[in-house]
Amino acid sequence: MRIEQQPAFILHARPYRETSLLLEAFTRDHGRVGLVARGVRRERSRMPRGVLQPLQPLLLGWIARGELGTLTGAEAASTPFALSGEALLAAIYINELVLRLSGRNDIHADAFAAYALCLARLADNADMAWTLRRFERDLLADLGYALALTHTVGGTPIEADVDYAYDPDAGAREWRVGSIQPRVAGGALLALDLDESPTADQLAQLRRLVRAVVRHLVGGELNAWALSARPSGSAPA
Repeated sequence: MRIEQQPAFILHARPYRETSLLLEAFTRDHGRVGLVARGVRRERSRMPRGVLQPLQPLLLGWIARGELGTLTGAEAASTPFALSGEALLAAIYINELVLRLSGRNDIHADAFAAYALCLARLADNADMAWTLRRFERDLLADLGYALALTHTVGGTPIEADVDYAYDPDAGAREWRVGSIQPRVAGGALLALDLDESPTADQLAQLRRLVRAVVRHLVGGELNAWALSARPSGSAPA
């Protein structure tokens, strides 16, 4: 099957054989796809290697054959998102999140739109922690792992002035002394559900909650978490 002019972003690229690249691309209509960009590491490649960079909105073409497709075309759809410092670390984090949580060839058009919006907000210097929490919420929902933000495990409505223990495998339970799950205020859960900016303390609680959920889903840690924990990296991922 031949695909043409597909909106996409490169999530990851690595050398493949002597002259090629192996790409993981996030596309609007085909989800995450693996592509071989043959010969692009040659000096006189017909396809400019420089366009195959993360954070660059692209239009890609490829021939789909089995697990890996063959890239046939790539062009910039618009200017790259100019990100540096903490915003760049945040972009590295969301790339890894998509890579680790999504399956190849599973279509997630809403997640693709949320990804592009997240990059645009980071480039516009929007509140970084809130931008990431909104993206995580939307990505998890579209992938089938929606956060339980309005009702407890038992089905009772979340109350803003009550604290909860959030079980990554089940949802929220009223907090009890000795609970080992992340503690989060009901107001934080409701704010995320309503898309209303939480307080700084609530954002920190939601960060811990999402980390626990992601850790549960991928079975371990993300590389981006270690990167942001270094003295020079403080992105709220």
